[in-house]
Amino acid sequence: PPPGFWVRDYNYFYFANQINDANGNKIGAADAEAFIYANIPRLLWITDTKVLGGYLGVDALLPLAYTELKANTPNGPFNNQNFGTGDVFAEGTWSRHLKQWDIALGAGVWAPTGDYEMNNPTHAGKGYWTEMLTAGATWYPDQEKRWSLSVLNRYEFNQEQSDTDITPGQAYTVEGGLSYGITKTVDIGGIGYYQQQVTGDTGDAKKQREHGRVAAAGPEISAFFPSIMFGVSLRYAYEFMAESRLQGNTITLTLTKKL
Repeated sequence: PPPGFWVRDYNYFYFANQINDANGNKIGAADAEAFIYANIPRLLWITDTKVLGGYLGVDALLPLAYTELKANTPNGPFNNQNFGTGDVFAEGTWSRHLKQWDIALGAGVWAPTGDYEMNNPTHAGKGYWTEMLTAGATWYPDQEKRWSLSVLNRYEFNQEQSDTDITPGQAYTVEGGLSYGITKTVDIGGIGYYQQQVTGDTGDAKKQREHGRVAAAGPEISAFFPSIMFGVSLRYAYEFMAESRLQGNTITLTLTKKL
């Protein structure tokens, strides 16, 4: 966003009822159900300081998550639920606003501060440090800026996980969206994301994972009210492809307010 102090609150709902193998097929008759709700408050400070025409900024977030997971495993049925804090994230950013473009770069770190238990995936913490690089842009092809096309790239470098002697592989994520302003304050459009583990895990070979990946698409509607500097967006994403992981659906409600 433009310079100032902002608060953004993500409300994330994830539903899944199957686990896929490395070929994207449901694993046999295995029953699996997952539900995640995460409330993720994020504080942003975009300063008035400019470097190469762009504003410098900092932001941080802390996920609060409830996870419920049921599955048949080689060791027997797993049925557990948990509520707790996830890992804290902080980053520095650079953002520039041109006539038909918005551009942003970021470099941040996930710290293993959240609730973590080696053998219980319902805990929100991951148990390892992650450095993340971000680069994104939005293009407005028409002078009125009613149309917009956005792309956001992230790359994660993971460190060794506590208690497992495993270093998870690096991951790449790309998100995108195409929208049209039906009014001066309301946009509708389509969104999508793709995520893939790029490199293999290292460490204990018995605990290493397959290279998972997932892709999803769906609609989004968003509105921003300049008189009160408040924005809201609602999106739905259907995961139409998933390999070596859960496959499901995501609903995200995001609230944004300038302080």
